[in-house]
Amino acid sequence: MKIFHNLEEIVQPFWNAFVTIGNFDGVHLGHQLLFSEVVSKAHANRGTAVAITFHPHPLQVVCPEAGIKLISTLEQKIELIEMAGINALVILPFTRELASLPAQRFVQEVLVGAIGVRELVVGYDYAFGKGREGDIAFLRRMGKQCGFAVTVVEAHYEEGMLASSTKVRELVCQGRMRDVRTLLGRSYQIRGQVQEGRKRGGAVVGFPTANLHFHQDDLCPRHGVYVVQVSYDGRCFGGVLNIGFNPTFDGDNLVAETHIFDFNKDIYGQQIKVNLLRFLRYEMKFSGPEELAAQIRRDVLHAREVLEEHQKEMLLACEEKYNR
Repeated sequence: MKIFHNLEEIVQPFWNAFVTIGNFDGVHLGHQLLFSEVVSKAHANRGTAVAITFHPHPLQVVCPEAGIKLISTLEQKIELIEMAGINALVILPFTRELASLPAQRFVQEVLVGAIGVRELVVGYDYAFGKGREGDIAFLRRMGKQCGFAVTVVEAHYEEGMLASSTKVRELVCQGRMRDVRTLLGRSYQIRGQVQEGRKRGGAVVGFPTANLHFHQDDLCPRHGVYVVQVSYDGRCFGGVLNIGFNPTFDGDNLVAETHIFDFNKDIYGQQIKVNLLRFLRYEMKFSGPEELAAQIRRDVLHAREVLEEHQKEMLLACEEKYNR
């Protein structure tokens, strides 16, 4: 997949371009249907499957006070869009100037002039441009005027839940990881570089942990303990993760602490990926290290039971395509 970080990098319009456009935060099943439609049409017509997205998220620019939290990092989004079979990804820098651009100019200058759209595939609720004037009806009128077709993909539901970024955020904040997986088609994942903590996990409690810190834009799951699967250096391990402030030791920094099963390596400064599989319990304050260690032992036993129960599913999730 070729990646373009601005319009200036596109030296000429794409050949026979079948295009979809959106924020695609989380790349949930609804987004994946858009990509599938574009890829299928491009393949049938020997064309180019193109996705257009924005960075940063538009709400971070036009409504920063809303404090929107992102389901996926830009890195994750790129990986997932590539896995969907898209040929070219255009990442438009989102600025206030772009936000104020009239919808008609966006269509004429970006979609037609720079991209060379032959057919545009959008979701049922898509709208863009100043004042969200570029709705479905507008796009169809512009399509007739400029010579491109418009296909609308209807809302997608799984087990009665609408596949939307808003719904996924809600579920993540509630710790409903099995429902999150239903809408994403994969487990919710946090990733990052392992940081040095206060090293109490191994020395004091007896359960060493790999610590990740949350960026201010990251969507933080419900605080508590989770069954997880950790991907490191091409291998997968089971584990338990605590997200919170470590109240037993009066902590004041939000951190994700993962105890990785059957693992004994120094990975400070290394990148890991952590798939959250199931919420086990709320974060609790214990009387001291001994009581905390006893609870962690119970958590580990419970987690191993969950991992064993879903062993086949976990093996599939270990495949590279699910660990991205």
